[in-house]
Amino acid sequence: MKKACQALFAALLLCALFAHAEPLLKVEALGDGVYALIGPTGGRLHENYGLNANYGVIDTPGGAILIDSGASTAAAGLLESEARKLTGKPVKWVINTGVQDHRWLGNGHFAARGAQIIALQRTTTTQARLGRGQIESLRPELKEQMDGTVPAVAPEAFAGDTRTLTLGGRTLELRYFADAHFAGDIVVWLPREKILFAGDHIYVDRLLGILPESNAETWLQAFQQAIALQPARIVPGHGRVCDAAQARRETGDYLAFVVAGTRKFAEEMAGVDVAAEAMQDAPAFRHLRNFDDLHRGNVNRAYLRMEAAQ
Repeated sequence: MKKACQALFAALLLCALFAHAEPLLKVEALGDGVYALIGPTGGRLHENYGLNANYGVIDTPGGAILIDSGASTAAAGLLESEARKLTGKPVKWVINTGVQDHRWLGNGHFAARGAQIIALQRTTTTQARLGRGQIESLRPELKEQMDGTVPAVAPEAFAGDTRTLTLGGRTLELRYFADAHFAGDIVVWLPREKILFAGDHIYVDRLLGILPESNAETWLQAFQQAIALQPARIVPGHGRVCDAAQARRETGDYLAFVVAGTRKFAEEMAGVDVAAEAMQDAPAFRHLRNFDDLHRGNVNRAYLRMEAAQ
């Protein structure tokens, strides 16, 4: 009895804290039962449950669709609560747009509740390779929030580069263009509404990160194909809901700058330090959050990949 009372008190205290706190995810209604959940643009922290990214909720008569499942079972529970609050329905489908931890490590939470996990085989192949390492890398910061988190990929992933799906009369398309932030990243396109959930193809307000798993050249190609859909509204992987013009300025132009610059130095075999020094001044992008932390590393990794391909 005493333990039950203590648990109840803790739950009430947690509710009270959340009631007076700023919302972790800012909800933006995009019209016709489509919502963006906008996370913070900083790093993964215990305080933000690793939800430093954007997510989507789509209301249909057949149930709610959640785009991306969070970095842990704990984070998935928060997304589930938000989806039910917005739609009044359980999450029927969870679609994974990519491979970075906060895109998919919450899958197990939803699978245990009967939701269908949806992804392309390209995506699940990379998820399966990286999942356990991602969980361990998150544990020092997210601590107990990672308890029970397992790398649960979609059990019946779709072959091919595109897939059209319909739930409750709502049609959406999964589209793979080229390897981007990670191999196998995709976008979710709502053709009737002309809304693009871009996943990690597009960053605004903060600088994108070119990781060892990233390919800047093919990422630029994928970005260009995503923009060619002519979306009216874009939910980027990070940052505010935007239009194509902002996406070009803050993602497409930056990728083009990095690709063109590093290609020149790689072809000359000038060396990574020479390339990084020559490209360090990038005033068109310096206003983006994380520029000082990420830009030099982005140039380094893009250069090394290109030099290896020479």
